[in-house]
Amino acid sequence: MCGICPPWRHNMATTRPGLDLLASLEDKGHRLTGPRRRVVSAVEDKDEGFTAESLCLDMPEVGRATIYRTLKLLLDAGAICKLPMPDGAPRYMPARVEHHHHTVCVRCGAIGEFRDSTVERMVRSVGRDISGEIVGHRMEFYVICTDCLEEGDRRGRPLRAPVGR
Repeated sequence: MCGICPPWRHNMATTRPGLDLLASLEDKGHRLTGPRRRVVSAVEDKDEGFTAESLCLDMPEVGRATIYRTLKLLLDAGAICKLPMPDGAPRYMPARVEHHHHTVCVRCGAIGEFRDSTVERMVRSVGRDISGEIVGHRMEFYVICTDCLEEGDRRGRPLRAPVGR
């Protein structure tokens, strides 16, 4: 488990390219109000990580509390992931893969998802060596994304992050 998404999501490892966020809420018994539909639509349009505050700025016609509550409902439904960031403001993104881990660009904050069977084998191996049962894990790789590397190269900035970051 990644520690960011609801634990039940990690029983399967399938790609979900056509995930219907509204159906995720409806399946959990939540009403699909007009403002909630607008929040879901905005989330579906996101191709990268976003903050709750950015949604609030993008949708001034929708109440702040509605935006935060809808994000929580989507998170609980396993339709989005919440990734804690070093600056303290969590970023969200649609969950396109059932069980996954994340990369975070230390320059621009871009978030990526990845799956790797080696990581899962390591977790099972560690589980055999410890007393108790592993009920979750979290793994993020902090990177400089390709776009930032290319931009740094064009501007003559160092291509690598400072040591210890």
